[in-house]
Amino acid sequence: MSQPSGSSISLSISVHCAKPAGMRLSELAEELGARLEGDGEVEISSVAPLEEAGEGDLSFLANPKYKPLLESSRAAAVILGPGQDAGSKNCLRVDNPYAAFVRVLTIFDRRPQPVSGVDERAAVDDSAEIGEGCHIGPYAVVGAGARIGAGSVIHPHVVIYPGAVLGRRCVLHAGAVLRELVELGDGVVLQPGAVVGGDGFGFLPMGDRAPLPIPQIGTVSLGDGVELGANSTVDRAAAGATRLEPGVKIDNLVMIAHGCRIGSNSMIAAQTGLAGSTRLGARVMVGGQVGIGGHLRVGDDAQLAAQCGVMGDLEGGKAYSGTPAVDIGVWRRYAVLLAKLPDLFKMVRRLAKARD
Repeated sequence: MSQPSGSSISLSISVHCAKPAGMRLSELAEELGARLEGDGEVEISSVAPLEEAGEGDLSFLANPKYKPLLESSRAAAVILGPGQDAGSKNCLRVDNPYAAFVRVLTIFDRRPQPVSGVDERAAVDDSAEIGEGCHIGPYAVVGAGARIGAGSVIHPHVVIYPGAVLGRRCVLHAGAVLRELVELGDGVVLQPGAVVGGDGFGFLPMGDRAPLPIPQIGTVSLGDGVELGANSTVDRAAAGATRLEPGVKIDNLVMIAHGCRIGSNSMIAAQTGLAGSTRLGARVMVGGQVGIGGHLRVGDDAQLAAQCGVMGDLEGGKAYSGTPAVDIGVWRRYAVLLAKLPDLFKMVRRLAKARD
């Protein structure tokens, strides 16, 4: 195992938490670049939704339909956008309340953080290269010739196959599997149970004989900042690479088949499946339980509503729904007509009886 000079292999690895116990509201206002309205000396110790917030909690309101919750909330302070009435609440005024709340969540993230070192119970091949400041947890396996970039965190029971390459500051959570020769960019996150580089579903039908397996000799490439949810899978290509461009975010239980390509900053919700060699453009938004057939194209900035069935190419910049997926405006007209079908059927039956 190759390590930079000055690094050490620890016999046990502790965790630390360096987040502040609390902050004054005025300090948070300065941190967020927000305008403070109210008592800046109020101590904020945590964050919570409006309906659950209590003393010492900071909350936010981005959607006007939740305004009644603001009036009854016990939050010590709230983040609001321009023109929103704070009532009697202490307030941090910003242009984008949701984005500011995300920043606050980062500030108050007190989850334990691992420190650098390689646990004695990990199995790391001598030829693997481990960057400066990495954490390798117990029972993780790092194969021959694998390279792990500086500052990466490998949690317990992760398996990294031979020749896999990780960029800097990657985080692989418990039970994630990285197959041979796959490549991760910087800042990639794999949630528990995610599998990158499993063999694609490639079999040639042979009539009465068993289907012939097609060797999946390609790879997978995940760009910078890609995140895969728990138990999601990205299959290796039969040849070439399955590619997720920088910034792609994948929810839990999503299946990306061999040879797919997903454009930058696209987002795919849970239980969605992409068949082989499908291409999604940049910034595509895919709802839950969507099924997309193989060898199809979805253009940039398309939006697919939950449970869409995509059976043909879709133009970018539009929203779609239904099976087969159609323009969402057309689908809404379908839905209205569908509700009227019982009455239409009765009308047709009466007309048929009158004719007879």
